[in-house]
Amino acid sequence: MGISISKQAIYSEVRSYLGITFGLFLYVLAWVAFLIPNEIVGGGATGFATDIHFLSGNIIPINYAFFFTNAVLLALGFYILGNKFGIKTIYGIFFTFFMLTVLPEPTFITNSFKDGDKLICAIIGGIVSGFGIAIAFRNGGSAGGTDIVAMIISKYRNVSPGKVYLYSDLFIIGASFFINFDFRTIVYGYVTMAVFSYSVDLILSGAKQSVQIFIISKKYEEIANKINRETHRGVTALDALGWYNQKESKVLMVVVRKKDTKQIHRIIQDIDPDAFISEASVMGVYGNGFDVMKR
Repeated sequence: MGISISKQAIYSEVRSYLGITFGLFLYVLAWVAFLIPNEIVGGGATGFATDIHFLSGNIIPINYAFFFTNAVLLALGFYILGNKFGIKTIYGIFFTFFMLTVLPEPTFITNSFKDGDKLICAIIGGIVSGFGIAIAFRNGGSAGGTDIVAMIISKYRNVSPGKVYLYSDLFIIGASFFINFDFRTIVYGYVTMAVFSYSVDLILSGAKQSVQIFIISKKYEEIANKINRETHRGVTALDALGWYNQKESKVLMVVVRKKDTKQIHRIIQDIDPDAFISEASVMGVYGNGFDVMKR
């Protein structure tokens, strides 16, 4: 019996690889255009490779330092953890190495920023690289490096991956002081790290942010049915008492992803333009269709 693969599954996989490719392209572009020309060192394996490049007097190329670092980490990972690395992680490492090799420095960008603009380059580099790596993460990919270190350490110590990333980046950026013995180099690196982290959180958390909506309308049944049918989200009808007129009514409660709120608004507007709506962002939503509660 042959293996049947649906067109939807193929489309989803192709889309994820395109997302990883585009995200890592932005990530490498940020390094090549804004960080490396200004001797600014960020975190991760790319930052470690940049340290090696500058500390060797520019003898060791960044792309080879990056590849060798990840090759060692992958070998350790396979030895310690076994076959736990997805093909997308390996693809991400090779694609990042390829882009570091072939992507030329965009002189039209670097020439626009002089030595006095290092802070601006650190901020822009952090934003672009953060957005890029976040897009790759959302599609199941990564550039390797500290991700592998975190997995190895987590096997033997009860340490969160976030702390591993933080301590690793503090060490990598701190080592950049020895490039030119200037503390400003470290400051620029930490600025990049902070902006990078914020950008990643903005993309990853923003996609998962949920909204709780309360709807008060005489046509609550029609609205609830259409929300169920078109958004495939559950609706809860709560008993309520209007204190001003002392009339009983129903209040609909709906929890959806933030990106789906426009569709909910459209449904309500089509059925009852006079409906009263209250909505607020919620910190976390757990259950079917949302996040899984971790122990």
